[in-house]
Amino acid sequence: MAELYENVRELLPFLGAMWAVLILLCIVRPQRMFNSFWLLMTLAATAVTIAAMFGDEAPTVLIIMVCLAALVLLLVPGLLIWNGVVMLRREGRSLANILSLLLGLFVGAGEVALAVYVLLSMSAWADHPVSLLMLFVGATVFYFSVLILTFVIYMLFIQLVPHLFRFDYIIIHGCGLIDGEKVSKLLSNRVDKAIKLYQRSRGRAYLLPSGGQGGDEKLSEAQAMKNYLLEKGIPEDRIILEDKSATTEENLRFSKRIIDSREGRKRIALVTSNYHVYRCLLLARQLKIRCAGVGAKVAWYYWPSAVIREFAAVFSRPKYLILTGIGYLVLVCLPILGMIWS
Repeated sequence: MAELYENVRELLPFLGAMWAVLILLCIVRPQRMFNSFWLLMTLAATAVTIAAMFGDEAPTVLIIMVCLAALVLLLVPGLLIWNGVVMLRREGRSLANILSLLLGLFVGAGEVALAVYVLLSMSAWADHPVSLLMLFVGATVFYFSVLILTFVIYMLFIQLVPHLFRFDYIIIHGCGLIDGEKVSKLLSNRVDKAIKLYQRSRGRAYLLPSGGQGGDEKLSEAQAMKNYLLEKGIPEDRIILEDKSATTEENLRFSKRIIDSREGRKRIALVTSNYHVYRCLLLARQLKIRCAGVGAKVAWYYWPSAVIREFAAVFSRPKYLILTGIGYLVLVCLPILGMIWS
């Protein structure tokens, strides 16, 4: 056993290479979903390596890590349900505001199903259809929970990846206005983050507020952001409006047209809320926009529901929908069918 862990310690260079590849992937192609699974494998390899450093105590350390992870998973449903209640109280009743609550119930149901399966497997009901049904429900919830967890971990990780501080164009993604004309807290956080990037660029960057005018708005989101920027002391000649877009994709498409029509170097940053960065980068890649994604903070209670919406938006795309379906078939459905046939 000691020799085994000695061999694991010798794999430290390999682990370092895994982290180096991960960081390189996140810098060069941050929008690739493959990166999130590579991150998960790297974290797992790191945990095993850390445990191995304890020598003969490595199995105990690894068991403690697994137990801590299991404890966190057990707490997740309760935390999500609590967050859903907070969202309802602070933001009002709507489907978007109960997403975390619904996910909490979904994960909780899966954990209960797996617990029931374990109990039935140790009884005379081990081969009963109810036992297999509980396994199927639990495995289904576990599969989608892993996907969501991987997505969330990667969303957090790409916020830590270093990027250039001197940009030539800083696109600011708009969102709804208060009373149809005032910048909301969510939007002001984005604009404030863009101002910090502008200052790091020594005032040489152009700020490009992007967002059209909704039916219930008195002015465009871009104009509202421009007004905010002027109040913060940004020179008007460093602000370029894009006030025709109605979606995230149009934000990027129309902003790209403006930038492409101008001369000079074009290092681009996209500034949006931190939960929104990954999807923006996906769309930017489709539109062949080379850029860095920079996230602005959001209220803690708002973040879980926002991330769930982003997950649904990303995985509803045909490519990811097909891959998710194939993974579900291979990893969940076929093994359980094999158990039934055996």
